[in-house]
Amino acid sequence: MLSRIRTLAGHLALDVSPLRDSREFRLLMASGVVTMFGTFITMVAVPYQMWELTGSYLAVGLMSLAEFVPMVACGLWGGAIADSLDRRKIILLSELGLTITSALLMVNAMLPAPQIWVLYVVGALATGISCLQRPSMESLIPQVVAHDQLGAAAVLTSLRWNFGAIAAPALGGLLVATLGPAFAYGLDTLSFVLSLLLLWRISSRPPARDAAAASLRSLAEGMRYAVGRKDLVGTYLVDIAAMVFAMSTSLFPGLAERYGALEAVGLLYSAGAVGGLLASLTGGWTARVHRQGLGVLVAAMLWGVAVALAGAIPNFWVMFGCLAAAGAADMVSGIFRMTMWNQTIPDEMRGRLAGIELLSYSTGPMLGNTRASLMEPLGGPRLSLAAGGLLCVAAVAALGAALPRFRHYDARTDEHALAERARRAAQLTPEVRSTDKV
Repeated sequence: MLSRIRTLAGHLALDVSPLRDSREFRLLMASGVVTMFGTFITMVAVPYQMWELTGSYLAVGLMSLAEFVPMVACGLWGGAIADSLDRRKIILLSELGLTITSALLMVNAMLPAPQIWVLYVVGALATGISCLQRPSMESLIPQVVAHDQLGAAAVLTSLRWNFGAIAAPALGGLLVATLGPAFAYGLDTLSFVLSLLLLWRISSRPPARDAAAASLRSLAEGMRYAVGRKDLVGTYLVDIAAMVFAMSTSLFPGLAERYGALEAVGLLYSAGAVGGLLASLTGGWTARVHRQGLGVLVAAMLWGVAVALAGAIPNFWVMFGCLAAAGAADMVSGIFRMTMWNQTIPDEMRGRLAGIELLSYSTGPMLGNTRASLMEPLGGPRLSLAAGGLLCVAAVAALGAALPRFRHYDARTDEHALAERARRAAQLTPEVRSTDKV
């Protein structure tokens, strides 16, 4: 019995070998922790401030819609430049731009009459810059982590995200309710400054000599590659469907007010991260899963079920628990998707595909928040939340039936996974390994 418990604990335990073996990965993780702390505080402060200024669900939901166009354009272009320029330079310049946008939000919040249009415009600008940066950031991971450690790196990256997503939104809700949005934006600005200092120490990552220049043609090439990979198409479509129907964070300020807990609105934003953290801390088992496509489908449907229950049960703390369970399911789905991407996509295409991935996991939440806001007048925020969860389950089940290649994906036999493993093994000489172990 004791041996079985030890075996189970071993399966659940975190694999920290990427942190141990790669200096660059450690710097990326440290920067991410610092930046996400401030970013998540702002994530609560912006809709909170909009709600204070307008008292409108629609005004809060339209913030996501305003960010949609820069997200699409900059996400795709960010992928193209990640494959054609020095990824370190792109990351640093983008981080500087994000520092400036946070400072602009702080200045606007300090005005006697903060301008609503600034929240829309600067929010859209910040989204665009972030989307330019994200493909370069994500395409660095396969370059600095060994191929057989990519699953563990996905778990650790998810853990980092949840670390910031739990404490920061709860703290952000308290800060904006007591000290005001300007203070929250000031903390975000400081976090970007500290992150810049860490990212400055990352080694230069120039493109390959034969890398295609950033152009519409190179973007089209990346799109053709993605569409030709039915397993990748499944990861995009399932995540988009799950988020469009079940993502409803634009309802949180109004839901918290309805339950008489507006000052605890940050808890609703952090609920998903609480579940995600638990999933990450016990996520050692995910690195041993080979049928990631099926895992994504099951996790996405569980996410929808949990969101539906959050809207159906009229109790604040039950809603918090259901949202936490939803976050755990979503985190498992994200780990499986990230592992599939990093284990099967060649480095010369990684930036462009990271841009497409960004669209898949960013488009859904933006459209989902708009959907939730538009459905709210039909029967209130709880109905919008519950109906979205049920629609999510139906949509994911339909996609699973329609995409057998994705449903049956197996990393042990997939041609792309085997080819990438062989390429990485040939390139990763002992000398290359030693440069990262500093």
